[in-house]
Amino acid sequence: MATIPLFPLGNALFPDGAMHLRIFEVRYLDMIGKCIADGSSFGVVPLLQGREVRTPEGKEVLASAGTLARVVESAAPMPGLLQVVCMGTSRFRLLSAHEGRFGLWTGEIEMLEDDAPREIPSELQPSANALGALIADLQRRGTPAALMPITPPFRLDECGWVANRWSELLPLSATVKQELLLTDDPELRLAHIHAMLEDRGLLSAPPDDADS
Repeated sequence: MATIPLFPLGNALFPDGAMHLRIFEVRYLDMIGKCIADGSSFGVVPLLQGREVRTPEGKEVLASAGTLARVVESAAPMPGLLQVVCMGTSRFRLLSAHEGRFGLWTGEIEMLEDDAPREIPSELQPSANALGALIADLQRRGTPAALMPITPPFRLDECGWVANRWSELLPLSATVKQELLLTDDPELRLAHIHAMLEDRGLLSAPPDDADS
C-alpha cells in the first residue's frame, strides 16, 4: 500500500495514455508543482459524482480505481496557470480516500498488475483496425503531435494497449471506466470494448466521432 495525492477528473487515464491538463485551482497548482519538483507521480481517478472544478455545493465521489500519472511536459504561461502533459503508467485500486484542506484528495492505493503483452485474437481484430483507421485519419488531417489524443508507439497488436486507448476515447460513464480499469485480463477488457464499438456501429465505418 502507498499513499498518494489524487486528481479526480471527469475522464479516465489508462496506462500509456497521454492527458493534457490546464491547472488553475490552488489545491492542484501546489500538488502538481511538488510532483514536478521531485519527479513523483499522482493518481488520476474518475469522478463518479461531482465536478472537476470545486463548487461550494458540490460533493465529489471518487471511483475505486485509477492510474498513476507522471508529468512529462509543463509550462506556466502566466501566474496561476500551469499547463502539463501527463503520461499514465500503472493502474491501481483505491482502498480509501481522504479530503484534506482546500479540498485536496489523498488516497491509499494498491497497485494492480501491469498488462502482459497479449496478441489480439481474430474475433477482436476489427477493434484494432478501427483504432488504426482513426489514428491514420488524424494523421492525414495534419493533427499536430501536441494535440493527438493517442501518442506513439502505436501498439495495435496488443489487447491491453488497444483496449486502453478506446477506453479513453469513447464517451463512457465513469462507472464503466472504473470497471474497465479494474479488469485485469487485457483480452477481456478488449472484448468489452469490442462489444461497445459494435453497439455504436464503429466497427463497420471510420470512427470519426469516437474522440468527441
